[in-house]
Amino acid sequence: MNTQTKQGIKKTIESLIETATTFDIEKLDSIYHDNMQVIMIDASGQTMISNKQTFKDLFQSKLDNGDEPLNTWAEFYHIESNQNNGHAILKRKVNLTGVEQKIALSIDLIWEDNRWQVTREVIFTEFE
Repeated sequence: MNTQTKQGIKKTIESLIETATTFDIEKLDSIYHDNMQVIMIDASGQTMISNKQTFKDLFQSKLDNGDEPLNTWAEFYHIESNQNNGHAILKRKVNLTGVEQKIALSIDLIWEDNRWQVTREVIFTEFE
């Protein structure tokens, strides 16, 4: 059971990683908050803003294409919990665009409906 603690946040992020890397859209739907926002900044400084549906569609297309599961590697740098709000900073190795790369993530969560839900992901691709 995930609780309103740092450990609960870490378990939620680990579950998110497992869910996303295996393209489990139904479970992803319960981890991503309905108003989730994803801000992706690439190495050239270009910014792309997405929402829950866009990210679910991305993983659905990988499932439909028969893509292999993604890398589950993660390194956590910071986790904090403040009652109903959580935050995590981590690095991951992912292949979202056809090339595996390291990314840094800042993930905001809210405790709602008796579980942690991701409200925002800020993703930075590896800068040169």
